[in-house]
Amino acid sequence: MSEKAAAALEIFKSIEGQEEGVGEWFEVTQDRINLFADATLDHQFIHIDPDKSAELSPYKVTIAHGFLTLSLIVHLGKSVPQLKPEALEGVFMGVNYGMDKVRFPGPVPVNSKIRARHTLMLAELKAPNTIQIKREVSVELEGGSKPVCVAESLTRLMYA
Repeated sequence: MSEKAAAALEIFKSIEGQEEGVGEWFEVTQDRINLFADATLDHQFIHIDPDKSAELSPYKVTIAHGFLTLSLIVHLGKSVPQLKPEALEGVFMGVNYGMDKVRFPGPVPVNSKIRARHTLMLAELKAPNTIQIKREVSVELEGGSKPVCVAESLTRLMYA
């Protein structure tokens, strides 16, 4: 095992189960929702048609696609402060390895703000220089009473 990976694994293990931090608010606009609809070919009215949504949707406004919210996890996570930044010393590459569990407990109404909250669930060695981090990422809605997305995110960190 590389020296830096060994040191990092020890640091990550010491904070398993702890909240790492909360990121900054990010506004989800209709333009962003429309661009996502175009990219994914999901043009359901609840996402792109404000008039029809006002009439027929239980939310009365357009809402972001669940997968748009999920896709923003990486961006939202950039503003979450590192609980132990020293654990990243020697990282030459980080790779999004995927998700284990994803749920969308609530909608993201147009022009609302969301942010990410990270909790380190598990850190494990996957190769002599590679640590896999499993985080619970809870995406919160400003003023909301429950998360709009909860995902178990997997990241692989490669150390020099």
